[in-house]
Amino acid sequence: MSTTPTELPTGRTPGRTWTVRLTGHADRTATVSCSTSACTMPPRSRDVAGLRRFAALHAASHAKAARVRERASCQCWTQSCAAHEGMRVHCSGSTVLVLRHDPAVARVWHLAEVCAACAKVMTHTRVVGLPAPTARPATAAPELQPERSERAGQRDPTPAAPAAVAVGFSSPTPNGGDEAPRRAPGQARRGRRRGAPRGGQRR
Repeated sequence: MSTTPTELPTGRTPGRTWTVRLTGHADRTATVSCSTSACTMPPRSRDVAGLRRFAALHAASHAKAARVRERASCQCWTQSCAAHEGMRVHCSGSTVLVLRHDPAVARVWHLAEVCAACAKVMTHTRVVGLPAPTARPATAAPELQPERSERAGQRDPTPAAPAAVAVGFSSPTPNGGDEAPRRAPGQARRGRRRGAPRGGQRR
């Protein structure tokens, strides 16, 4: 039997959670809510399938925007490991971001920062984010500094950090899609004709 923890482990910060929920109403309409109050939700609608797609994409957007913090405490641990009740594990491993969603219910999408040990035994869960690798400081010897200047024109091998999505994001389309605007039919064709030489007009 697990007990509710009273304090965070030393040096840890509270793990974060996001919850996106689809709620049905008696008039056969539904609404989508998000635990992040800054997010914009679509209006109440009878298009339950469209709202479900929006909720899934919205949860995926939060997963993409979140940067997993390596020193975050395990959210599963703070909830007395209720997500895997009956399976005792000791919190260990790196912090990961998991998405919990039961396809049989298909009403709640729950994101949380948890430890790797708890993530392995949580039901209806998949890992959607890993902590970013810690940048190592340069330790080049003084005699190697001239060689570094010769490589100044080369591309920096350090990978660029992924672009973060705005915190207050919302889906750009009513159904939650994120497709780019499609080019109007014939637009590309007209563009090719504009630069092509015109025949039959030579003098």
